Amino acid sequence: MNLFEANNIHKQYAGHKALDGVSIQVPEGSIYGLLGPNGAGKTTFIRIINQITAPDSGNITFNGEALQQKHIAQIGYLPEERGLYKKMKIGEQALYLAQLKGLSKKEAQAKLRLWFQKLEISSWWDKKVEELSKGMAQKVQFITTVLHEPKLLIFDEPFSGFDPVNAELIKKEILALKEQGATIIFSTHRMESVEELCAHIALINQGKCILQGRVDEVKSTYRSHTYQIQFEGELKAVNDFEIISQKENSAVFKAHKGKDSNHLLQQLLPQVKVISFQEQLPSINDIFIQKVSE
Repeated sequence: MNLFEANNIHKQYAGHKALDGVSIQVPEGSIYGLLGPNGAGKTTFIRIINQITAPDSGNITFNGEALQQKHIAQIGYLPEERGLYKKMKIGEQALYLAQLKGLSKKEAQAKLRLWFQKLEISSWWDKKVEELSKGMAQKVQFITTVLHEPKLLIFDEPFSGFDPVNAELIKKEILALKEQGATIIFSTHRMESVEELCAHIALINQGKCILQGRVDEVKSTYRSHTYQIQFEGELKAVNDFEIISQKENSAVFKAHKGKDSNHLLQQLLPQVKVISFQEQLPSINDIFIQKVSE
């Protein structure tokens, strides 16, 4: 079942087509990567989901219903541009934002104390936001985004400003939220994070969705039929395959058109003892560059 669906979304600003017929389906309980270069239309699309702006045409469904104002309470949004009040104390501000999301003061305090412990910021409760680094403030805003346990979470560059240790901490919390049943739309330029976290992706460029699907299926579609082997013995000629690189006991082969791993193994096995055999699939970063360049 899809928690969220957008069908043929169009949005234009003063002669500029920000979105040109974008359609995506986000499966319930998944982490869905929303990718694209700067200016592709991702932020406009996210603003439409949050009902900050409306599409010119097209329709959106949330949990089987047409997207309505009532669904805002079931959405948590962490924007790329953070928005905390710099002069307020962190605890007071987090409590205020939690109550805006419908939590009682008592419930909000209990949940905030727990999250502050999990993200190792309990001592910050009485500090002002202006005293925090970018990464520290990011932790606070992450907490205020997830505290009310929304069905749909939208993270726009959630690792921005984090060192590797804190990025790993937030990554683990995102995975835990998914395991607890949350559906997550994840927008980032960090393709290694997409590989680690996302099961599905959509790539938007110049307002159009130019690629979408399961990550494993997308990578398989753009495979280059390149294989890396480790072996023992003397490797001689191999027909219909280009040797990309070769060391003493390893080599990388690229197949000519119409040839695959079976053809390669048929030639290798009479010559050498194969220790390992692995197809080199393209990374999401490789596919991103290829598709956007096209």
